[in-house]
Amino acid sequence: MNDLTQSRWLPIVLLTCSNLFMTVAWYGHLKFKSQPLLLVILASWGIAFFEYVLQVPANRWGNSVYSATQLKIIQEVITLAVFCIFAIFYLGEHIRWNHVAAFVCILAAVAFTFLPKP
Repeated sequence: MNDLTQSRWLPIVLLTCSNLFMTVAWYGHLKFKSQPLLLVILASWGIAFFEYVLQVPANRWGNSVYSATQLKIIQEVITLAVFCIFAIFYLGEHIRWNHVAAFVCILAAVAFTFLPKP
C-alpha cells in the first residue's frame, strides 16, 4: 500500500463522496413522484453503483487506519450530515430541534467509539 491509501483522510473523503451519490439515489426521486416506480428504481440503482465504487475502497483502505466499527460510525455521521444538507437545499425541508438533538447523540456515539483502548 502507498501513503495515499493509508491516509486517515482518504476514507473520509471517499465516504463523503459515496454518500452524496447514495443520498441522491435514495431520496432524489422524491421530486419525481409522477414517474413510474420501476423507472426510479432503475435510475436509483444506476446512481447507487457509483456509491459502491467509492464506498468499497473507502472501507478497504480505511480499515488500515480505522477499525470496522470506527468506519461505520464515521459513515453514519457523514450520512446524516449529507442528508441534512440535501434535505434542506434539495427537498426544502426544515431541520427541527429534535433532529439536531438526535444528531448530537450520534456524535456522542462517535466520541465513545474513538475512546482510547484500555
